[in-house]
This record gives sequence, C-alpha cells and structure tokens, in this order.
Amino acid sequence: MEETPQHCLSRLPDNSALKQQELPAHRLYFTARRVLFVFFTTGIFCLCMGIILILSARSTQEIEINYTRICANCAKLRENASNFDKECTCSIPFYLSGKMMGNVYMYYKLYGFYQNLYRYVRSRSNRQLVGKDVKAVEDCAPFKMSDNKTPIVPCGAIANSMFNDTIILSHNINSSVQIKVPMLKSGLTWWTDKYVKFQNPSSKNLADEFRGTTKPPNWPKPIYDLDKKDPRNNGFLNDDFIVWMRAAAFPTFKKLYGRLNRTHHFIEGLPAGNYSFNITYNFPVTRFQGEKSVVLSTLTWCGGNSLFLGLAYTVTGAITWLVSFAMMAIHITLKNKQMSFFHQ
Repeated sequence: MEETPQHCLSRLPDNSALKQQELPAHRLYFTARRVLFVFFTTGIFCLCMGIILILSARSTQEIEINYTRICANCAKLRENASNFDKECTCSIPFYLSGKMMGNVYMYYKLYGFYQNLYRYVRSRSNRQLVGKDVKAVEDCAPFKMSDNKTPIVPCGAIANSMFNDTIILSHNINSSVQIKVPMLKSGLTWWTDKYVKFQNPSSKNLADEFRGTTKPPNWPKPIYDLDKKDPRNNGFLNDDFIVWMRAAAFPTFKKLYGRLNRTHHFIEGLPAGNYSFNITYNFPVTRFQGEKSVVLSTLTWCGGNSLFLGLAYTVTGAITWLVSFAMMAIHITLKNKQMSFFHQ
C-alpha cells in the first residue's frame, strides 16, 4: 500500500502568530468618565450648530406670492385641455418693503403635486437623456409614441408634465417707468446633472438630430427650441428641463426658476419699491386641487430659510444632554451603592 506524504495528513494551521492567534490585541475599555465626556461634548456641539443654523436661516429674506386664485380666470381656462393654444396672462403687483441684498433667486412652488409616485418616476429614458439614442422610448409608458407612432422626445410622464409658466419680474420705478428685472436662466442645475446625467447628441444642429421625433403632448414647442436667446440652453441641456427632471420627494416643493443678474439698477440686489409679476399661465393645477406660488429669496452659506436642519441639531443636542445627565445620575447612584456595600 502506497504511503501518503506526511505533510498531506496534517490539517493543523501553520505555526505562525497570526494563525495561532498569538498576536498582541488591545481591548477597548470605556470608563464612565470617558463616556460622559463624549456625550456632553456631542450635546454641546449639536446645540451650538443648531443655534447657528437657526440664526442663519432667519437672516434670509423671502417673499412668496400664491397666484392660483389671483389668476383664477386663467386657472379656469386651463382646466379644459382643448384651450391649450389660447394664451392667458395676469399681472400681480406687490410691494417690497426692504432691500433684498446680494444674490436673489426666483423659484416656482407647487402644492399638492406628487412627483414621488413609482410609475411617474420610472417613466423616463436615461439612454435618451444622455444623447446616446434619442429614439429609445422603451421605459417611457404611457408617453412613448404619438398617435402616428412617432417617438416622443423627451419621452415619459415626468418630461410631459414639465412646469411651463412664464414668469417675468418687473420693477416699477414710478407710475410711468417700468423696467424688466434681468434674470439669468443658466447656472440653475447641479453639476452632475448638467455634465453627467444629461447630454445632447453630438451634432451641432439639434434640429437634425431630433428629426423623426415629436414633442411631448403638453409641450408648446420641441426640445431643441426651448430657448431662442441662448442656443447652448437647448435640447437636453436646458436648465429648466434639468431642474424639473429631478423629482421632488414631497408633494409641496419649490424649484429654481432664475437668478438675479446683478447689473445696472440691481448691482446690490433688489431695491425696495413696487414690483409686479407678469405671468403667462400655462400649467394647470386646479384639476387636482393644487396651488402655485412664485418665491423670491436670498440664501446663506447653509441654504434658504428652512429651519428643519437647525431644529434637528438643537433637538439632538438637547436629547443628548438629557441622556448624559441621566447616565451620570445612574452612575453616581450605583457607585454610592457599591461603596456602602463594601463598607458594610
């Protein structure tokens, strides 16, 4: 009978410090003093950050005007889809009591519009949006093809429901002089959206690249003709389109519409005085009991006037401090009991 080599019979691990578990180890030992120090320090940090964030948020300036009821005639007109080709405008005067210093941003705000529905969010074509294949509409139901079987670009429910009101801000210097406030329509998007997630086809002539396709049913003009003033702001790289395509998590949300071009009369911001919003009303909201607003706001280093983050830090810090005092009380009580036991 053939003998088996000696090294094949042994299943013992190698005689090394690692495999024999003889390496030196350190066991963490947290004393009560160290634990309490960490909790108290965390509580102080959260409380300080919360106070700073709340004060910063309160330093912003914001004005919101709900124009759903003010433009009631236009809202009623838009309830009937057959009136899509009829233009309806309304003017909303308002008074700005104090100067809005620095950069000023304009938002549109929607109430009761659910962008977080699963089928709504999935109704889009990422291959189309990055410019690889403009006719890739497989995932865009129910807005894939037109009645004559022509691919829709951009396809999907999100693109078809894009916000399309036109909002123009005017400054009324006096009863006879009114100037248009210059608003920039670029620089509104996230960098990753503008340069990674959305790209136009390679051709310089976008109309040629989109030949053989049609616009979404609710759009007044095709994707390659969204901005006649700035050719670079057309196609899938249109800032308004990109902003809308980032779906909101809650039914009440606001999205950036423009930012103040700080030139001429508006170098320091928006001066106090009389203003008016001139709105071309296109986006229907009354059919689902929704509302629309336009918002002017300044920003700070931590964002807008939302108090949520500051309150979250403050509450976390307060709870941490309460837990710290509770732990300290329990520790002192147990220590006193232990000392009295040893004395007995």
